[in-house]
Formats: sequence, structure tokens, C-alpha cells
Amino acid sequence: MNIYVGNLSRKVTDESLRNAFEQFGEVKEVKIIRDKFTNETKGYAFVTMSNDDEAKQAMEQLNNQELDGQRLRVNEALPQQDRRDRGPRSSGGGFGGGPRSGGFGGGPRSGGFGGGPRSGGFGGSSDRGGRSSGGWRGA
Repeated sequence: MNIYVGNLSRKVTDESLRNAFEQFGEVKEVKIIRDKFTNETKGYAFVTMSNDDEAKQAMEQLNNQELDGQRLRVNEALPQQDRRDRGPRSSGGGFGGGPRSGGFGGGPRSGGFGGGPRSGGFGGSSDRGGRSSGGWRGA
């Protein structure tokens, strides 16, 4: 059984986490999730135990228990979704095209920097007569 362990202290090591769970049975794997750039813990880990009954007992006994100064959050881990199945990312603000309000990039919006019809902001829009409507004109 795969177990999620959250609210980990930065002091926790694979060994100390393994020792906490081995009190309840055989631990197959301990994986503390770390930032790929700084190698600091992200505050959670996954522990895999061989026996489901022992894993359930460990979850019950260790949830809300303190380890290295932090109260653990221990639950059964949900199966990881395939990244392709997660659906589109949200498209609010930021850089890039598409219809949104604010941000940088193309698409209709009000305010912000970039192309498309808008009122206010930098750039404005001009009609065929060369007159500018809205935006900053400069002198």
C-alpha cells in the first residue's frame, strides 16, 4: 500500500521516516519529495508498505503524531494521474495568447500589454484614418 505523509519537517530523513513506519511492518520504499533545484524537501513523502493491514495500522497510529517537531498528516496515497489525462491548464493572466483579461500576449482583453482591441492600457487601437482611440499617445 502506498501512503502519503505530509507536513514533514525539513529535518526528516529517509531513514528517520523509515524507522517511524517500520514499527508497524515491512517498509518497501520511502521517497521524500524534494525540489529539483534546491534539493530541499517539499514537505511531503510517500511510503510503500508490503502489507495493507500493517499500512492501515501505521496510518492510524502516525497521523497527527509529531516527528522532528512537526505533526504528520498520514493518509492512503491516491493513484498518480498520467499527466496527459489532467486536462488543460487554467488560462488566467500571465504571458501568452488567448482570451483573458490582463497579462502579456495576444487576444482580446481590457488593459494589459499586447495586441488586440482594448480600451485603456498602452497601445490603444487606431481606425483607418490614423486616429488613435484610447491608450497612450505620447507627445
